[in-house]
Amino acid sequence: MKRAWVLVLVIAAAACGKGPSEGDCKKLLAHLVDLEFKKAGAAATSDAMKAEIAKQKTAVTEAKSAEFIKTCKDKMAKGRVQCALAATELDGDNGVAKCDEVK
Repeated sequence: MKRAWVLVLVIAAAACGKGPSEGDCKKLLAHLVDLEFKKAGAAATSDAMKAEIAKQKTAVTEAKSAEFIKTCKDKMAKGRVQCALAATELDGDNGVAKCDEVK
């Protein structure tokens, strides 16, 4: 999961301009957590497993929320947040990392 946070911080450090809303930042955090769990292979086949994965996602989100939202609002461009929200993976052609490439 550290890799996702590194990507987010790289995006945040390179961003400039008017920042996104707090709501957009919360959505992005939840999206990044989902993508990280997906990449890690967290798939639930039973209700108990689904509940455990949901519990773990909540714990990660709560642990990172305040710091992430502040960085997101203060240092990220709204366009980069929108790009990351549209990403379907962390890496690859449809990945969050592509949002940081100079176009």
